[in-house]
Amino acid sequence: MTTYIPSITLPDVIFANPAAAILVPVGLGLGVGYSVGPKRTRQTYLALKQPPFRPPPQVFGPAWTSLYALMGYAAYRAWTTGTASLNPNTLQLTKQGATLYTIQLGLNLIWMPLFFRLKRPVEATAHVTLLTGVTGYLTYVWSQVDTGAAWCLAPYLGWLGFATYLSGATGYLNDWNFADKEQNSTSSNTGSGMDKEYLNKAPEQK
Repeated sequence: MTTYIPSITLPDVIFANPAAAILVPVGLGLGVGYSVGPKRTRQTYLALKQPPFRPPPQVFGPAWTSLYALMGYAAYRAWTTGTASLNPNTLQLTKQGATLYTIQLGLNLIWMPLFFRLKRPVEATAHVTLLTGVTGYLTYVWSQVDTGAAWCLAPYLGWLGFATYLSGATGYLNDWNFADKEQNSTSSNTGSGMDKEYLNKAPEQK
């Protein structure tokens, strides 16, 4: 059971302000996505052998933006409802959930670099499995504070389950090794004369 740990929990002001609660996860998610590189991410995704029901790469950006916004709104709802309660148990659950929320957000932001930049499918699958478990527990905790907040987390939790399937199945189909999906290329803009290309890279759609 996780308790409230102020030192690793987002500041109260973020939870209490609806705009901040929504914009912080959305902004952090977009920042991580752009730091990894949308083109690189798309190329890696298309280069890998994929399991059934994989969505097209253009789905992920809008989907994650919506889920981050819902996640932030859930945090705002749970916090404002819980901190206004006169029940000490409800207040405790609210703050416990705030710590869990911060932990899962941090775990969430690590997954994309782990999978796409570091190309560590084993660790990425274990990581997203842990993230799904933490988010499931967070949903349970905040359901005791505000059912609306829990319902806002439901799509996110479902998507994490799907992401766990995609991560594990993709790793399995590619022998848990993404390194051989790249080869050296002389067409580079880095000035070093060498870059990476993907062996199974799909042609660009015009």
